[in-house]
Amino acid sequence: MKHFYKKILKRFASCLVIAALAACSLSGCNQESSSSKKESETEEKKIQIGMCFDSFVIERWQRDRDVFVSMAKELGAEVNIQIAGGDVDEQKKQIDYFIKKGMDVIVIVAIDSIHMKDAVKKAQDAGIKVIAYDRMIADAGTDLYISFDNEMVGELMGQALVDAGLTDKKVVMICGSPNDTNVPMVETGFEAVMEEAGNEIIDKTYADGWKAELAGDYVYNNISTIIRCDAIMCGNDDLASHTLRALSEKRLAGRKLVVGQDADLEACQRIVEGTQLMTVYKPIEKLAQTAAVCAVKLANGEALDAESLESDGTELSTINDGSNTIPYLKIQPVSVTADNINDVIIKSGFHLKEDVYLNVPGKMPEN
Repeated sequence: MKHFYKKILKRFASCLVIAALAACSLSGCNQESSSSKKESETEEKKIQIGMCFDSFVIERWQRDRDVFVSMAKELGAEVNIQIAGGDVDEQKKQIDYFIKKGMDVIVIVAIDSIHMKDAVKKAQDAGIKVIAYDRMIADAGTDLYISFDNEMVGELMGQALVDAGLTDKKVVMICGSPNDTNVPMVETGFEAVMEEAGNEIIDKTYADGWKAELAGDYVYNNISTIIRCDAIMCGNDDLASHTLRALSEKRLAGRKLVVGQDADLEACQRIVEGTQLMTVYKPIEKLAQTAAVCAVKLANGEALDAESLESDGTELSTINDGSNTIPYLKIQPVSVTADNINDVIIKSGFHLKEDVYLNVPGKMPEN
C-alpha cells in the first residue's frame, strides 16, 4: 500500500512539473507575441513622409533626396520617394497615392507651381500637412514653404556682373520655367541690381519646364541679340551649360559674361576654366535637413517657431502665396566666383577639388 501511494505521489509531482513547464511555455509565447505586437505597433507609429520630386534631371535633386531621407530616418521617420519625371499629371497622381497611404506629411518639389493648389487642398482635407520644398505653390496655403532667399539669389547674380565691370551695358536674361513661382523672385532681385548699375535688359526669355535645351535653342535662334549683349543671366547652371555650348559653337564662349545658380559641378569647372563668371551656391544640406526637421515637427503637431528653427543664415518669416500668408523658412545663398570657390565649394565638401579642377589641373591649389 505504501508503495502504491508513493507511485501516486510520484505521478502527481510529474504532472505538476509538466503543467509548470507548459505554463512557462505559454507565458513565453504570450511574452513573445506581446513583444512582436509592441514592435509592430512601434513600426506602425513611425511618422510617414511622402516626398514627391519634379525629376532628377537637375543635378542637385538627388543630393536633396539623400540628405532629407538620412535626416528623417535619424529623427525616426520613414520616407517614401516618388519622381514625377516632369509630368504634372503624374505628380498629382503621386500625391493621391500618398493621400491613400495615409502619409503624415507630403513634401512637394512642384513641377508646376501654379496648378497644384487643388492637390494640396485634397491632402490637407485628409489631415495631411504639406510642405512646398524649394518652390512655392501658388494660392495653396501650404503648411510651410522652405527655400532659399530667391530674391537674394537674383541680387547675387546681378552684383557679380557689376563687380566684373558690367555698367551701362546690355544684358539678356534666359530665365527658368514661367510656372515656377521662384523665378519672378530671382528676376526681381536681378533686375533691381541691373537698373541701379545702368544696365539695359535687351531681351528676356523663359525655359518651359526648366528644359535646358531651350537655352541653347534661344542662342542659336537669336544670335544677333546675343552678339549685341555683354552678359547673359541664366536661370540655373543647367541652362548655363546649354547656353555656353551654343556660345562655344558660335566662338563666343568667354566673350560674354555668364552667370547661373545651383553650383553644379560643370558650372564650378567652367568658373575655374574662365567661361562662366559665377554661380550661386545654395547650402542644400541645410535646406534638406531643416525640411526634414520641420516635417517631423508638423507630423507631431508641433509649432514651427523661430527659436528652434533659425540658425546662422536661416530665417523664419511669412510670405504671401497669392491668396494666403504662409510660413516661409528661407536660407541665405552664397555667391561663388573664381576668387572664393575653394573656400565655399571645396572646403565645405560640396565638390571635390580634383573634380572642380579636372580640366585645368595646373590651376589646382595645393591646399
